[in-house]
Amino acid sequence: MLENLPLYIPFVFGLTTVLTLILFYWTIRNSNSQSVKQLSTKILIGLIFWLILQTFLTLQNLYSYNTDFFPPTILLFGILPAILTIVVLFSTQKGRRFIDSLPLINLTYLNIVRLPVEVVLFWLFLNKAVPELMTFDGRNFDIIAGITAPIVAYFGLTERKISKRTILIWNFICLGLLLNIVINAFLSAPSPVQKFGFDQPNIAILHFPFSWLPTFIVPVILFGHLTSIRKLL
Repeated sequence: MLENLPLYIPFVFGLTTVLTLILFYWTIRNSNSQSVKQLSTKILIGLIFWLILQTFLTLQNLYSYNTDFFPPTILLFGILPAILTIVVLFSTQKGRRFIDSLPLINLTYLNIVRLPVEVVLFWLFLNKAVPELMTFDGRNFDIIAGITAPIVAYFGLTERKISKRTILIWNFICLGLLLNIVINAFLSAPSPVQKFGFDQPNIAILHFPFSWLPTFIVPVILFGHLTSIRKLL
Protein backbone atom coordinates (compact mmCIF):
# COMPACT_ATOMS: atom_id res chain seq x y z
CA MET A 1 0.00 0.00 0.00
CA LEU A 2 1.05 3.60 -0.49
CA GLU A 3 2.68 5.04 2.61
CA ASN A 4 1.63 8.30 4.27
CA LEU A 5 -1.64 8.40 2.35
CA PRO A 6 -4.64 9.73 4.30
CA LEU A 7 -6.95 6.81 5.11
CA TYR A 8 -10.02 8.53 3.70
CA ILE A 9 -8.61 8.24 0.16
CA PRO A 10 -8.39 4.41 -0.05
CA PHE A 11 -11.62 4.22 1.98
CA VAL A 12 -13.58 6.36 -0.49
CA PHE A 13 -12.05 4.50 -3.40
CA GLY A 14 -12.97 1.17 -1.82
CA LEU A 15 -16.58 2.35 -1.45
CA THR A 16 -16.52 3.48 -5.10
CA THR A 17 -15.41 0.00 -6.16
CA VAL A 18 -18.21 -1.57 -4.10
CA LEU A 19 -20.68 0.87 -5.67
CA THR A 20 -19.48 -0.17 -9.14
CA LEU A 21 -19.97 -3.83 -8.22
CA ILE A 22 -23.47 -3.19 -6.85
CA LEU A 23 -24.57 -1.13 -9.86
CA PHE A 24 -23.26 -3.74 -12.29
CA TYR A 25 -25.00 -6.52 -10.36
CA TRP A 26 -28.17 -4.39 -10.33
CA THR A 27 -27.87 -4.09 -14.12
CA ILE A 28 -27.64 -7.87 -14.55
CA ARG A 29 -30.52 -8.46 -12.10
CA ASN A 30 -32.69 -6.19 -14.28
CA SER A 31 -31.95 -8.20 -17.42
CA ASN A 32 -34.94 -9.05 -19.60
CA SER A 33 -33.68 -12.65 -19.76
CA GLN A 34 -34.68 -15.02 -16.98
CA SER A 35 -31.62 -17.20 -17.58
CA VAL A 36 -29.30 -14.19 -17.17
CA LYS A 37 -31.09 -13.23 -13.94
CA GLN A 38 -30.51 -16.77 -12.65
CA LEU A 39 -26.79 -16.40 -13.42
CA SER A 40 -26.50 -13.04 -11.67
CA THR A 41 -25.41 -14.47 -8.31
CA LYS A 42 -22.72 -16.62 -9.94
CA ILE A 43 -21.50 -13.60 -11.91
CA LEU A 44 -21.39 -11.56 -8.69
CA ILE A 45 -19.34 -14.29 -6.97
CA GLY A 46 -17.00 -14.38 -9.98
CA LEU A 47 -16.48 -10.61 -9.85
CA ILE A 48 -15.82 -10.71 -6.10
CA PHE A 49 -13.27 -13.48 -6.68
CA TRP A 50 -11.62 -11.31 -9.35
CA LEU A 51 -11.36 -8.38 -6.93
CA ILE A 52 -9.89 -10.67 -4.25
CA LEU A 53 -7.37 -12.05 -6.76
CA GLN A 54 -6.32 -8.53 -7.75
CA THR A 55 -5.97 -7.64 -4.07
CA PHE A 56 -3.70 -10.63 -3.52
CA LEU A 57 -1.52 -9.91 -6.57
CA THR A 58 -1.23 -6.23 -5.63
CA LEU A 59 -0.36 -6.90 -1.98
CA GLN A 60 2.28 -9.38 -3.17
CA ASN A 61 3.84 -6.41 -5.00
CA LEU A 62 3.53 -8.20 -8.33
CA TYR A 63 2.58 -4.95 -10.05
CA SER A 64 5.03 -2.62 -8.31
CA TYR A 65 8.09 -4.87 -7.85
CA ASN A 66 9.75 -4.48 -11.26
CA THR A 67 8.48 -1.52 -13.29
CA ASP A 68 11.17 -2.07 -15.94
CA PHE A 69 9.48 -5.27 -17.08
CA PHE A 70 7.61 -5.10 -20.41
CA PRO A 71 4.77 -5.57 -20.87
CA PRO A 72 3.80 -4.28 -17.40
CA THR A 73 2.61 -7.05 -15.09
CA ILE A 74 -0.63 -5.21 -14.30
CA LEU A 75 -1.38 -5.30 -18.01
CA LEU A 76 -0.68 -9.04 -18.22
CA PHE A 77 -2.48 -10.21 -15.08
CA GLY A 78 -5.07 -7.51 -14.51
CA ILE A 79 -6.11 -5.58 -17.59
CA LEU A 80 -5.76 -8.05 -20.48
CA PRO A 81 -7.91 -10.80 -18.87
CA ALA A 82 -10.69 -8.25 -18.36
CA ILE A 83 -10.42 -6.99 -21.95
CA LEU A 84 -10.37 -10.55 -23.31
CA THR A 85 -13.55 -11.30 -21.35
CA ILE A 86 -15.28 -8.38 -23.07
CA VAL A 87 -14.00 -9.56 -26.47
CA VAL A 88 -15.36 -13.06 -25.83
CA LEU A 89 -18.76 -11.70 -24.79
CA PHE A 90 -19.06 -9.65 -27.98
CA SER A 91 -17.75 -12.37 -30.29
CA THR A 92 -19.86 -15.32 -29.13
CA GLN A 93 -23.57 -15.96 -29.56
CA LYS A 94 -24.18 -16.59 -25.87
CA GLY A 95 -22.19 -13.50 -24.98
CA ARG A 96 -24.22 -11.31 -27.34
CA ARG A 97 -27.47 -12.69 -25.90
CA PHE A 98 -26.23 -11.71 -22.44
CA ILE A 99 -25.25 -8.24 -23.70
CA ASP A 100 -28.54 -7.61 -25.50
CA SER A 101 -30.56 -8.56 -22.41
CA LEU A 102 -29.09 -5.78 -20.26
CA PRO A 103 -31.19 -2.62 -19.71
CA LEU A 104 -29.81 0.57 -21.23
CA ILE A 105 -30.96 2.75 -18.33
CA ASN A 106 -28.98 0.73 -15.77
CA LEU A 107 -25.89 0.78 -18.00
CA THR A 108 -26.21 4.57 -18.19
CA TYR A 109 -26.57 5.06 -14.43
CA LEU A 110 -23.44 2.92 -14.01
CA ASN A 111 -21.36 5.90 -15.14
CA ILE A 112 -22.05 7.87 -11.97
CA VAL A 113 -19.10 6.04 -10.37
CA ARG A 114 -16.81 8.15 -12.54
CA LEU A 115 -17.56 11.16 -10.34
CA PRO A 116 -16.04 9.80 -7.09
CA VAL A 117 -13.20 8.24 -9.13
CA GLU A 118 -12.22 11.70 -10.37
CA VAL A 119 -12.34 13.11 -6.84
CA VAL A 120 -10.05 10.29 -5.64
CA LEU A 121 -7.63 10.92 -8.52
CA PHE A 122 -7.44 14.58 -7.52
CA TRP A 123 -6.69 13.61 -3.92
CA LEU A 124 -4.01 11.20 -5.15
CA PHE A 125 -2.45 14.00 -7.18
CA LEU A 126 -2.33 16.21 -4.08
CA ASN A 127 -0.52 13.36 -2.32
CA LYS A 128 1.95 12.87 -5.21
CA ALA A 129 0.64 9.45 -6.26
CA VAL A 130 -0.56 10.42 -9.75
CA PRO A 131 0.43 13.24 -12.12
CA GLU A 132 -1.74 16.33 -12.56
CA LEU A 133 -2.61 15.32 -16.13
CA MET A 134 -4.73 12.48 -14.69
CA THR A 135 -7.03 14.96 -12.90
CA PHE A 136 -9.71 17.39 -14.04
CA ASP A 137 -7.07 20.11 -13.60
CA GLY A 138 -5.03 18.37 -16.30
CA ARG A 139 -6.08 16.28 -19.31
CA ASN A 140 -8.81 14.24 -17.65
CA PHE A 141 -12.36 15.39 -18.39
CA ASP A 142 -13.98 12.10 -17.42
CA ILE A 143 -15.85 13.85 -14.61
CA ILE A 144 -18.22 15.19 -17.28
CA ALA A 145 -19.48 11.63 -17.87
CA GLY A 146 -20.12 11.12 -14.16
CA ILE A 147 -22.05 14.39 -13.83
CA THR A 148 -24.16 13.95 -16.97
CA ALA A 149 -24.93 10.21 -16.58
CA PRO A 150 -27.97 10.60 -14.24
CA ILE A 151 -29.26 13.47 -16.41
CA VAL A 152 -29.07 11.37 -19.58
CA ALA A 153 -30.54 8.33 -17.82
CA TYR A 154 -33.50 10.18 -16.34
CA PHE A 155 -34.41 12.65 -19.08
CA GLY A 156 -33.38 10.39 -21.95
CA LEU A 157 -34.55 6.95 -20.84
CA THR A 158 -37.17 7.60 -18.16
CA GLU A 159 -38.84 10.80 -19.38
CA ARG A 160 -37.79 10.21 -23.02
CA LYS A 161 -37.06 13.89 -23.58
CA ILE A 162 -33.65 13.19 -25.15
CA SER A 163 -33.46 11.41 -28.49
CA LYS A 164 -31.74 8.04 -28.85
CA ARG A 165 -29.36 9.63 -31.34
CA THR A 166 -28.26 12.15 -28.70
CA ILE A 167 -27.81 9.35 -26.15
CA LEU A 168 -25.71 7.46 -28.72
CA ILE A 169 -23.53 10.52 -29.30
CA TRP A 170 -23.18 10.94 -25.52
CA ASN A 171 -21.97 7.35 -25.25
CA PHE A 172 -19.38 7.88 -27.98
CA ILE A 173 -18.15 11.08 -26.32
CA CYS A 174 -17.92 9.44 -22.89
CA LEU A 175 -16.16 6.43 -24.41
CA GLY A 176 -13.64 8.86 -25.89
CA LEU A 177 -13.17 10.50 -22.48
CA LEU A 178 -12.55 7.07 -20.97
CA LEU A 179 -9.98 6.11 -23.60
CA ASN A 180 -8.27 9.48 -23.15
CA ILE A 181 -7.63 8.97 -19.44
CA VAL A 182 -6.72 5.29 -19.91
CA ILE A 183 -4.02 6.19 -22.46
CA ASN A 184 -2.66 9.05 -20.34
CA ALA A 185 -2.69 6.88 -17.21
CA PHE A 186 -0.85 4.04 -18.98
CA LEU A 187 1.79 6.36 -20.48
CA SER A 188 2.39 8.11 -17.14
CA ALA A 189 2.84 4.89 -15.13
CA PRO A 190 6.40 3.66 -14.43
CA SER A 191 7.31 1.36 -17.33
CA PRO A 192 9.70 1.20 -20.30
CA VAL A 193 7.06 3.01 -22.41
CA GLN A 194 6.38 5.87 -19.97
CA LYS A 195 5.97 9.19 -21.81
CA PHE A 196 4.47 11.55 -19.23
CA GLY A 197 4.59 12.39 -15.53
CA PHE A 198 8.27 11.67 -14.89
CA ASP A 199 8.38 14.18 -12.01
CA GLN A 200 5.27 12.65 -10.42
CA PRO A 201 4.43 9.31 -12.08
CA ASN A 202 1.22 7.32 -11.84
CA ILE A 203 2.23 4.92 -9.09
CA ALA A 204 -1.19 4.65 -7.41
CA ILE A 205 -2.59 1.99 -9.78
CA LEU A 206 0.27 -0.34 -8.84
CA HIS A 207 -0.85 -0.38 -5.20
CA PHE A 208 -3.90 -1.61 -3.27
CA PRO A 209 -6.76 -0.71 -3.54
CA PHE A 210 -6.17 1.53 -6.54
CA SER A 211 -5.21 -1.38 -8.78
CA TRP A 212 -8.96 -2.05 -8.87
CA LEU A 213 -9.34 1.01 -11.11
CA PRO A 214 -7.69 -0.40 -14.27
CA THR A 215 -8.51 -4.04 -13.53
CA PHE A 216 -12.19 -3.70 -12.60
CA ILE A 217 -13.83 -0.25 -12.72
CA VAL A 218 -12.48 0.80 -16.13
CA PRO A 219 -13.34 -2.55 -17.82
CA VAL A 220 -16.88 -2.41 -16.38
CA ILE A 221 -17.38 1.14 -17.67
CA LEU A 222 -15.88 0.17 -21.04
CA PHE A 223 -18.21 -2.82 -21.27
CA GLY A 224 -21.14 -0.58 -20.37
CA HIS A 225 -20.44 1.88 -23.17
CA LEU A 226 -19.81 -0.79 -25.80
CA THR A 227 -23.02 -2.56 -24.80
CA SER A 228 -25.00 0.70 -24.83
CA ILE A 229 -23.67 1.64 -28.26
CA ARG A 230 -24.56 -1.80 -29.63
CA LYS A 231 -28.10 -1.53 -28.25
CA LEU A 232 -28.60 2.02 -29.56
CA LEU A 233 -27.34 1.13 -33.01
